[in-house]
Amino acid sequence: MNKKGERYEEQAALFLEEAGFEIVDRNWSCPMGELDIVARKDGTLAFVEVRARSNPAFGTPADSVTPAKRAKLAKTAMAYIKARRPGEEAFRFDVVAIVPGAEPEHIEDAFTADGFDFF
Repeated sequence: MNKKGERYEEQAALFLEEAGFEIVDRNWSCPMGELDIVARKDGTLAFVEVRARSNPAFGTPADSVTPAKRAKLAKTAMAYIKARRPGEEAFRFDVVAIVPGAEPEHIEDAFTADGFDFF
Protein backbone atom coordinates (compact mmCIF):
# COMPACT_ATOMS: atom_id res chain seq x y z
CA MET A 1 0.00 0.00 0.00
CA ASN A 2 1.22 3.49 -0.75
CA LYS A 3 1.65 6.30 1.77
CA LYS A 4 -1.57 8.03 0.70
CA GLY A 5 -3.53 4.83 1.21
CA GLU A 6 -2.01 4.37 4.67
CA ARG A 7 -2.92 7.96 5.57
CA TYR A 8 -6.52 7.51 4.43
CA GLU A 9 -6.88 4.25 6.36
CA GLU A 10 -5.45 5.91 9.48
CA GLN A 11 -7.90 8.81 9.02
CA ALA A 12 -10.79 6.35 8.66
CA ALA A 13 -9.75 4.37 11.75
CA LEU A 14 -9.55 7.53 13.87
CA PHE A 15 -12.92 8.67 12.52
CA LEU A 16 -14.50 5.32 13.44
CA GLU A 17 -12.94 5.33 16.92
CA GLU A 18 -14.35 8.82 17.53
CA ALA A 19 -17.76 7.44 16.52
CA GLY A 20 -17.48 4.77 19.21
CA PHE A 21 -16.13 1.82 17.21
CA GLU A 22 -13.46 -0.51 18.53
CA ILE A 23 -10.90 -1.28 15.83
CA VAL A 24 -10.42 -5.06 15.92
CA ASP A 25 -8.11 -5.53 12.92
CA ARG A 26 -6.49 -3.52 10.17
CA ASN A 27 -5.21 -4.76 6.83
CA TRP A 28 -6.17 -8.35 7.59
CA SER A 29 -5.32 -10.48 4.58
CA CYS A 30 -5.71 -14.02 3.35
CA PRO A 31 -5.57 -15.65 -0.10
CA MET A 32 -9.10 -14.28 -0.79
CA GLY A 33 -8.09 -10.66 -0.34
CA GLU A 34 -7.64 -7.95 2.27
CA LEU A 35 -9.95 -6.18 4.72
CA ASP A 36 -8.98 -2.56 5.37
CA ILE A 37 -10.61 -2.27 8.80
CA VAL A 38 -12.61 -4.66 10.97
CA ALA A 39 -14.46 -2.74 13.69
CA ARG A 40 -16.97 -3.55 16.41
CA LYS A 41 -19.80 -1.50 17.85
CA ASP A 42 -22.94 -2.51 19.72
CA GLY A 43 -22.45 -6.23 19.09
CA THR A 44 -22.02 -5.84 15.33
CA LEU A 45 -18.84 -6.53 13.44
CA ALA A 46 -18.29 -4.10 10.56
CA PHE A 47 -16.01 -4.93 7.64
CA VAL A 48 -14.99 -1.46 6.51
CA GLU A 49 -13.66 -0.68 3.07
CA VAL A 50 -11.80 2.64 2.89
CA ARG A 51 -12.05 4.44 -0.44
CA ALA A 52 -10.64 7.83 -1.41
CA ARG A 53 -10.80 9.97 -4.50
CA SER A 54 -9.06 13.28 -5.01
CA ASN A 55 -11.21 14.22 -8.01
CA PRO A 56 -14.98 13.76 -7.59
CA ALA A 57 -15.46 14.35 -11.33
CA PHE A 58 -14.94 10.61 -11.77
CA GLY A 59 -17.56 9.68 -9.16
CA THR A 60 -17.62 9.40 -5.41
CA PRO A 61 -15.20 7.18 -3.53
CA ALA A 62 -18.10 4.86 -2.65
CA ASP A 63 -18.88 4.47 -6.39
CA SER A 64 -15.53 2.70 -6.76
CA VAL A 65 -16.74 -0.29 -4.71
CA THR A 66 -17.79 -2.29 -7.76
CA PRO A 67 -19.80 -5.53 -7.73
CA ALA A 68 -16.55 -7.47 -8.23
CA LYS A 69 -14.97 -5.66 -5.25
CA ARG A 70 -18.07 -6.33 -3.11
CA ALA A 71 -17.88 -10.04 -3.96
CA LYS A 72 -14.19 -10.14 -3.05
CA LEU A 73 -14.86 -8.34 0.25
CA ALA A 74 -17.70 -10.73 1.09
CA LYS A 75 -15.50 -13.76 0.46
CA THR A 76 -12.66 -12.26 2.47
CA ALA A 77 -15.03 -11.45 5.34
CA MET A 78 -16.26 -15.03 5.43
CA ALA A 79 -12.65 -16.24 5.57
CA TYR A 80 -12.07 -13.79 8.44
CA ILE A 81 -15.05 -15.12 10.36
CA LYS A 82 -13.87 -18.71 9.88
CA ALA A 83 -10.30 -17.87 10.91
CA ARG A 84 -10.92 -15.49 13.80
CA ARG A 85 -14.33 -16.65 15.11
CA PRO A 86 -15.08 -13.17 16.47
CA GLY A 87 -18.27 -14.16 18.30
CA GLU A 88 -20.62 -11.45 17.00
CA GLU A 89 -23.78 -12.79 15.46
CA ALA A 90 -24.35 -9.70 13.33
CA PHE A 91 -22.01 -8.33 10.72
CA ARG A 92 -22.23 -5.79 7.96
CA PHE A 93 -20.21 -4.14 5.22
CA ASP A 94 -19.48 -0.43 5.59
CA VAL A 95 -17.58 2.04 3.45
CA VAL A 96 -15.68 5.07 4.68
CA ALA A 97 -15.44 7.44 1.73
CA ILE A 98 -12.75 10.11 1.87
CA VAL A 99 -12.37 13.19 -0.27
CA PRO A 100 -9.36 15.29 0.76
CA GLY A 101 -10.39 18.40 2.64
CA ALA A 102 -13.81 17.04 3.63
CA GLU A 103 -15.08 15.07 6.60
CA PRO A 104 -15.06 11.32 5.92
CA GLU A 105 -18.43 9.85 5.02
CA HIS A 106 -19.35 6.63 6.85
CA ILE A 107 -21.83 4.54 4.87
CA GLU A 108 -23.19 1.85 7.16
CA ASP A 109 -24.59 -1.27 5.49
CA ALA A 110 -23.16 -0.08 2.18
CA PHE A 111 -23.94 -3.49 0.68
CA THR A 112 -24.94 -6.98 1.76
CA ALA A 113 -23.44 -10.40 1.16
CA ASP A 114 -26.74 -11.70 -0.22
CA GLY A 115 -26.31 -13.65 -3.42
CA PHE A 116 -22.56 -14.09 -3.21
CA ASP A 117 -21.12 -17.57 -3.64
CA PHE A 118 -18.56 -17.77 -0.85
CA PHE A 119 -16.58 -20.97 -1.37
